[in-house]
Amino acid sequence: MPIRVQIPGPMRPLTGGASEVEVEAADVAGLIAALESRHQGVRDRLLDGSGALRRHVRVFVNDEDVRALQQEATPLQPGDRVAIVPAIAGGLSS
Repeated sequence: MPIRVQIPGPMRPLTGGASEVEVEAADVAGLIAALESRHQGVRDRLLDGSGALRRHVRVFVNDEDVRALQQEATPLQPGDRVAIVPAIAGGLSS
C-alpha cells in the first residue's frame, strides 16, 4: 500500500492539478525524492539549498509535524497519509 500525499493548491501545477498523489517511500526524504522523480520542481519547493525543509513548509505524517519527529528522516509506513502545508503569510491589519 503506497503513501498518500496531499498536495497544496500552490503546488498542484507541478502534479498536473492532482490534489493527492501516491508514492512508495521509507521516509520523508525518500518521499520527497519520489515526488521529484515524478513531478519535477517539487524538491525545490520543499527543500532549501542544504537539503533541509524550508522554514515556510510544514510536512505532517498522520497529523504529526515531522519537525517534532525526525524531520526528513521520519519513517513512513504503507498507508500513511502525508500532508504538505505551506505557511500562510499575512494577517489582519488595522
